[in-house]
Amino acid sequence: MEQQSVQEIIKATHWPRTMAATALGVLALFLLTATVSELKGLRFIGSGVAASNTISVSGEGEVFAVPDTAVFSVTVLEKAKEVKDAQDAATKKSNDIIAYLKQGGIEDKDIKTADYSVNPDYEWKQSACPQGVFCPPGKQVLVGFQVSQTLSVKVRDTKKAGDLLSGVGSRGATEVSGLSFEIDDEDALKAEARDEAIAQAKDKAEALAKSLGVSLVRVVGFSEGGGGGPIYYAKSAMMETGLGGAASIAPEIPVGENRIVSNVNIVYEIR
Repeated sequence: MEQQSVQEIIKATHWPRTMAATALGVLALFLLTATVSELKGLRFIGSGVAASNTISVSGEGEVFAVPDTAVFSVTVLEKAKEVKDAQDAATKKSNDIIAYLKQGGIEDKDIKTADYSVNPDYEWKQSACPQGVFCPPGKQVLVGFQVSQTLSVKVRDTKKAGDLLSGVGSRGATEVSGLSFEIDDEDALKAEARDEAIAQAKDKAEALAKSLGVSLVRVVGFSEGGGGGPIYYAKSAMMETGLGGAASIAPEIPVGENRIVSNVNIVYEIR
């Protein structure tokens, strides 16, 4: 009877130990599986582990397109003894220029004031004195005020640019400047140039990997820069706008082409 009780006690204590050992084994297997899975996942883009073996290649893509928009600035400058008189004179000329631009097909949204300023107008006055007598130094004397207004004009029909430049000059503009030709919507052209640059960089990477006897694994870095500008035709522009005078011959304005450039740098992991 006593021997049977001892065996039952041993059996009762052995069972929980077996269950605990089994549970620990299952937990250890789970942790091992999760660790291996995590390590495999680190091989993909977006992981926090930096690649140790890499190559870097660059590519350039360019696209040429004829500009569809001209932009220039028109400035009116007036002087008078009183601020109001200078403002009135400048406003009249500016309004005449704006009305002329609108008659030429320029919309309100394409005419904006880039600058408006009122400043004192000084002259240097030297005191008159007899010869051989010490004279005091001269001084600045306020003689009036000057008012300046600058308009930025966008012309969506580049064929009209020459006529408009000549027209604003004959309507009292003091200065016409900053003529440039742009492409109103460059997004599609920039994307085309970028695709060309990426393809060039990829070809370089594949050729370099073959020469080195390695394989490309993934992209681990990318950067892009842009550039370009107008490329004008050989024919020169005639810029006699006749500022301040009667109507003049419209200047001949060659549009040329704009160059849209994308420069990319791609870093590949290798093995």
